[in-house]
Amino acid sequence: MIIGIDLGTTNSLVAVWADGKSTIIPNSLGLNLTPSAVGINDKGDILIGQAAKERQSTHPDSTAVNFKRFMGTDRQIRLGSRSYRPEELSSLVLRSLKADAEAFLGEEVSEAVITVPAYFSDAQRKATKIAGQLAGLKVERLLNEPTAAALAYGLHTAERESKYLVFDLGGGTFDVSILELFEGMMEVHASTGDNQLGGTDFTQFLVDYFIKNKLADLGVAADSVPPELIQRLQIKAEKVKREIGDRGKAEFSVNWQDKTASLEINESEFEKLVAPLLERLSRPIKGALRDARVRVEEISEIVFVGGATRMPCIRKLATRLFQRFPATGINPDEVVVHGAAVQAGLKARDSALNETVLTDVCPYTLGIEVSLGDSGKATPGYFQPIIERNNYIPVSRVERFYTLSDKQKYVNVRIYQGENPLVKDNIFLGELKVQVPLAEAGAESIDVRFTYDINGLLEVVVTVISTGESYSTVIEENPGVLSAEEIKKRLKNLDALKIHPRDLQENIVVMHRAERLYSELLGEDRDRLQRIIAQFISILDRQDPREIDNARKDFVTVLDGIEGAYRF
Repeated sequence: MIIGIDLGTTNSLVAVWADGKSTIIPNSLGLNLTPSAVGINDKGDILIGQAAKERQSTHPDSTAVNFKRFMGTDRQIRLGSRSYRPEELSSLVLRSLKADAEAFLGEEVSEAVITVPAYFSDAQRKATKIAGQLAGLKVERLLNEPTAAALAYGLHTAERESKYLVFDLGGGTFDVSILELFEGMMEVHASTGDNQLGGTDFTQFLVDYFIKNKLADLGVAADSVPPELIQRLQIKAEKVKREIGDRGKAEFSVNWQDKTASLEINESEFEKLVAPLLERLSRPIKGALRDARVRVEEISEIVFVGGATRMPCIRKLATRLFQRFPATGINPDEVVVHGAAVQAGLKARDSALNETVLTDVCPYTLGIEVSLGDSGKATPGYFQPIIERNNYIPVSRVERFYTLSDKQKYVNVRIYQGENPLVKDNIFLGELKVQVPLAEAGAESIDVRFTYDINGLLEVVVTVISTGESYSTVIEENPGVLSAEEIKKRLKNLDALKIHPRDLQENIVVMHRAERLYSELLGEDRDRLQRIIAQFISILDRQDPREIDNARKDFVTVLDGIEGAYRF
C-alpha cells in the first residue's frame, strides 16, 4: 500500500487513493491535521502531534516545533536529556502518520509519496528521504508541493491547454510555480520561492510588535524574556493572526506572573507591520513569471495552497498582482496531501486515474567553483553553472574544464547550488578530488557531468579525458546529511524510544490543554479550572472507559468555553 504524506512545517497530513478518490486519513484523535510537534513528558515518554503541541507554552524546553526549517543541516534540537536531528524528529511525525494509516486501512504500510517544497535543496531532499527511512517507509517519490496542488485540483484532467500559477505559503516555506497543461502532460515551466519564509514569520512579527510595545507592562526586560513567556507570546500571536483574518481586528492579551498586558491590532495595522514580508513574497512571484517567460494575463488560474494564504493581506497581495481572485475550492491546508494521494494512485497504477505525464524543473542552479583570469594569474572563487535553474528534469549536462598549473596532480571539483557569481555566496554541496596525469597547464582536461533526477537528487560524474578514469558522487557528504552508518545507528536509537500509547492520546491532549489554560488564567478562573482538573484526574484513576469518555467530553466543553471567553 502506497500512501501520500504532506510533511509540513506546522501540520502534517496523510491520505490514500482508494475507490477512485483521495481520502484524508484522520489521526487517533479523529482530526485531519497532526501538528508537526514532538515533545517528551516527565516520565521520558515521547509525545507526538497535538499532545506535544499543548505542552509547548508550559514546557518549551521539552517541546520541538518548526524543525522542518532545519532539514538538511546538522542542527541539534534538545528535548530533555537528549538531542535530536531535524530528520529524526520528522521521522517521529512520519511514524505517527504511518501508524494512523495502518489503523485506518487495516494493513501494513511500507511505501509513501512525500511532498517537499519545490525550493528544497539537494541536502533538504536527502534529509526528507532519510526521515522516511527512519520511519520505516520506502519513499517512492519526493513530489514538489506545487505539483501536488495541481494534481489535487485535477488540473491534469483539464481538457484545454492552460497555464496555472500555484501560490504555496505554508507555515515555514513559500513556493511559487508556473505549470502548463496540454495533451495529458503537466509541465512545470518555473519554480522558485523562499524556504525560510512562511506563516510563522508573520506570527513572529506580531510577537516582536508586542515585545516592543507592551513587554514592559509585564515587568520583563526585552533582553531577558523567559522561554516560557516567548512560547506563550507565540501561541497567542498565532491566534491573534487568525482572529484578525476572521474579524478584522483582535486583542493581543497576555497574563504573566499576576500581570496583564494587552493591545489591539486591526487588519490595516497588521498589513503595514508585515509589509517587508509581503515584499519578500512578491520577488519570487515576479522571478517565476520572468523565468517562465509568461505574462500575468496568460495565467488561466491562481491556485492558493497552505494555511497561511487565509490571511487577508495575502489575498490582497495576490489580487493586486494578478488582477483576479485565486482559486480556493479545496481547503488550503489539505490540498497538498490530496495531490500526494493522487501521485500515490498513479504510482500504484490505479485504473480510476488516467496516466498523466508529469514534468518538473530543477528550481535552482547547480555548478562548480572555477578560477578566472590569465594563465598563472587566475583567481579562484567563481561559480560556473552546469545545470541552470528551471531546466526540465530529469536532466543531465556536461561541461569540460582544464588544469590550471604545470605538473598539477589533482583537480578538486567543489560543487555548489545558488544564483550568485561567487561561490562564497552560494550553498556548498560537496566535492570530488580527481587525480590527473602530470602535464603542462591546460594540457589535461576533465568532463564534469551533473545528473538531476525526479526526486531532486544530484549525481556528479567527473571523467579524466586522457585516461578515461571516472569519479562519481551523489553528494553523500552534504553538510548535515547522515551517512548510511549513522542512519543505522539512529534507527536503532529511535526504535528504543518509549512512545506514549496511542489509545491514551485523547486524555493526554485534554490534560495538557487544561494545564496550558491554567498557566494563562488568574484568580477565580484559575481556581475553578484547578477543581475541574482534579475532578477529571479522579475519574481517570477509576479506569472506567465509559465514565472517562463522558467526563472527557464534558471537560472539553468547559475548556472550549474558557478559551472562547478569553480568546486564547
